[in-house]
Amino acid sequence: MQVKTERNIFAAFILNLCFSLFEFIGGAFTGSVAIMSDAVHDLGDALGIGVSWIFERKSKKQPDETYSFGYGRYSVIGGAVTTLILLVGSAVLTVAAVKRIFVGAQVKSGAMIVFAVIGIGVNAVAAWVTRGEGSLNQKAVNLHMLEDVLGWAVVLVGAVVIKFTGLYIIDPLMSIGVGVFIFIHGAENLKQAVGLLAERVPDGFDSESIRAQLCAVEGVQGVHHIHVWSIGENQNCATMHVVTQCDTAKIKNLIRHKLEEVGISHVTVETEMPGEACGAVSCAPWRGEKCGGHHHHHHH
Repeated sequence: MQVKTERNIFAAFILNLCFSLFEFIGGAFTGSVAIMSDAVHDLGDALGIGVSWIFERKSKKQPDETYSFGYGRYSVIGGAVTTLILLVGSAVLTVAAVKRIFVGAQVKSGAMIVFAVIGIGVNAVAAWVTRGEGSLNQKAVNLHMLEDVLGWAVVLVGAVVIKFTGLYIIDPLMSIGVGVFIFIHGAENLKQAVGLLAERVPDGFDSESIRAQLCAVEGVQGVHHIHVWSIGENQNCATMHVVTQCDTAKIKNLIRHKLEEVGISHVTVETEMPGEACGAVSCAPWRGEKCGGHHHHHHH
């Protein structure tokens, strides 16, 4: 299955790369900035797919001596780099399109229609080939293909309107539309990648709720120094200090199971006796170390 998915991704990469070249030629030939914007969009997709193909392979590698957490972060870094390239490209084109509105330039609408029809055809075939079950990457590829079909449909409609009305301004307007679209998508992707690389607590976890869950474990008197982070997709880690007087092996086990249920696979627990000074300066980043605020019970 994995090999098949990888082959599909590689095929999609080659397809998108060749296709964006075809678009650049089309854009240059017809003088259309809208087709140029689509070309940048597709080139970005191709780079994205290529990078994710390389990093998909790398990030599948098991943890080793050098990368004790595995290689999952590589795909995140790859995604961030690709997104940056794409954002710069789309910004440049959007500026060109805005200038074009004021300068006003004619496009060859007839040729635009021909290119658009070819574009719809090729991408429809590609979307059909990449449909169905597969890795997340393949789903992403499929989505891009469908997006491209839509993009070309817009160009086709625009070109037909230009042909019959002579409203050349439609071309740069379409280009700006693509630019805005890329920008919104890209900014969101970048934000997530940067958050992950900056050890942000992954979505759906907050230290307070994790504390509350751990405090519910019988025998746990306090939890502090909780850190939750993510290595890559579905690979979450947590460390914490747990205050307890009970059998530590049992408590650690309970905590591991509890956190595995909410999706944290890599758990490190440090246990302490009540009143033991914990060495970390940032020991109590969260309000109230003790569970439920009740005081320690004295033994008899």
